Amino acid sequence: MTLADALPTVNAVLNATTAALLACGLVAIRRGAWRVHRGFMLAACATSVLFLVGYVTRVALTGTHRFPGGGGLRALYLAVLLSHTVLAAVVPPLALRTLFLAVRARFPAHRRLARATLPIWMYVSATGVVVYLMLYHLPVAAAR
Repeated sequence: MTLADALPTVNAVLNATTAALLACGLVAIRRGAWRVHRGFMLAACATSVLFLVGYVTRVALTGTHRFPGGGGLRALYLAVLLSHTVLAAVVPPLALRTLFLAVRARFPAHRRLARATLPIWMYVSATGVVVYLMLYHLPVAAAR
């Protein structure tokens, strides 16, 4: 197996890990465990950065991939991909600004922005896994 073959799965695992870390961070802050929250959120940032490096590397090695299916399934895939891609472009500036506000101890502003950032980031992480499954595993399952 080459790096190019492994990266889609690695990237999906990083997306799933990010979603789990975000959920854990949310639970931690709701319980008032802000130090634990900080750790989970910094880990989510790290896994997102690793994903981005892996994604750019995969695209550089293999280019983009077309969905092999057709009809309604293709339309569903493209709808998920479009929403994922548009929102994925929004997450980095939102996440960086949210992190900046926390580092500066501007917690009321951090909290307000995090209420918008978290669901978008969670959606992007979850739909990243969905896009992976639809692109790499759904065609294989349909062929059986």
